[in-house]
Amino acid sequence: MVSESGVVNAVEKDLFIGGKWVPASGGRTLPVHDPSTGDVLCEVADASPADGVAALDAAVAAQASWAAVAPRERGEILRRAYQLLTERNEELALLMTLEMGKPLAESRGEITYAAEFFRWFAEEAVRVHGDYAVAPNGTGRFLVTRQPVGPALLITPWNFPMAMGTRKIGPAVAAGCTMVIKPAAQTPLSMLALAGIMAEAGLPEGVLNVLTTSDSGGVMEPLIRDGRARKLSFTGSTAVGRKLLEQCADKVLRTSMELGGNAPFVVFEDADLDAAIEGAMQAKMRNIGEACTAANRIYVQRGLVEEFSQRLTERMAALPIGRGTEDGVVVGPLIDEAAVSKVTELVQDAVSRGARVRTGGSTVDGPGNFYQPTVLTDVPVDARLTREEIFGPVAPILTFDTEDEVVAAANDTEFGLVSYLYTSDVKRALRVAERLEAGMIGLNQGIVSNPAAPFGGIKASGLGREGGSVGIEEFLEIKYIAVSL
Repeated sequence: MVSESGVVNAVEKDLFIGGKWVPASGGRTLPVHDPSTGDVLCEVADASPADGVAALDAAVAAQASWAAVAPRERGEILRRAYQLLTERNEELALLMTLEMGKPLAESRGEITYAAEFFRWFAEEAVRVHGDYAVAPNGTGRFLVTRQPVGPALLITPWNFPMAMGTRKIGPAVAAGCTMVIKPAAQTPLSMLALAGIMAEAGLPEGVLNVLTTSDSGGVMEPLIRDGRARKLSFTGSTAVGRKLLEQCADKVLRTSMELGGNAPFVVFEDADLDAAIEGAMQAKMRNIGEACTAANRIYVQRGLVEEFSQRLTERMAALPIGRGTEDGVVVGPLIDEAAVSKVTELVQDAVSRGARVRTGGSTVDGPGNFYQPTVLTDVPVDARLTREEIFGPVAPILTFDTEDEVVAAANDTEFGLVSYLYTSDVKRALRVAERLEAGMIGLNQGIVSNPAAPFGGIKASGLGREGGSVGIEEFLEIKYIAVSL
């Protein structure tokens, strides 16, 4: 079995620019912490704005030759990368657990999920279609083709450090775009490991460039305003997304963004209670609750609310807490002290307004950024956590009486990423699913993410879609060629 120090030591710590590992200018480094202990795992290169320009230079220089590579060849590179990720699941999962904190079982699942994006887009690379049509007046022909949008800037979050990378890199590679990618400062190791795998799979030099940095804005804003990059794909908070959109407007960059969420989880009295409890556990506790798709507001119809609350409380109270590398652990640490403080504030605010703590409700003594799995009932509608993302293991339960009431409450948010709905009534299921304002609906299931399906939201939850047959479209431009006969 591979050791913790072994997997950390095996990862390159420098920047990946033009197919080479290079130190940051000035030799600057940033520490990577284990959120379960606070210990420093290692130091990685801390890129400067000059390093960012060098990475963009490399991507621009490689764009023309990479776009000319046959689609089948681009697909085969992704297929080889999929196989390498699959073969190295165990060591990559351990690496992720060490830098992010999630339990090993979840890390293994994420590596599998991440690899599937490469397999999916390996198959999509050869399915970029065009069109041929006769002009309405019959005197000409319309040719429509799709071409790579050009060099792309990719920014990924810390909560799914491998999957959010492959979900962007996969379609960019398939479409023929070069890239500069910046992972979150908290979790750079997974992306550095992925860069090594892409090189091993045969990706040409300069196609993928990786910048690890503690100065995200200082490094990325000049690249956005440079004008040579033609695409920005970002996953992160809505607040940062708004700033990036303003920056992209200067050069009219093509953008796709997966932003914040405030997912309602609606349970009607006719729902299968066992399935609803299981779905709530999945939707709430996947990734320790640190997911934009996490159930943020659980609405239960009045006749079912007490039994649902009791059973969910029993399940949450029984979850083992600890370091993600330990056997049997289900709840690992939150990413950092700021995350713990935010969860603590939200729970205290709800309690001060009348919410009742059924289990949990506080931090865990000892080292690490741990917070107890928590269930709150009698949550008032004016509590902050009904409007703000919790991003932690806290399940707030609210009560409703009628369908119209709960639909209005569920939609009363600026966000619209995902909504969950549990009912045994087919007519109600379709009726409510169509009324809920979200880009994705979990109908009698607590997990919606799938590489073969379009992922994304509406309103302040983002622009565009990732995954599915439409995911590659985000990296393609349509060109119309008018032909006169």
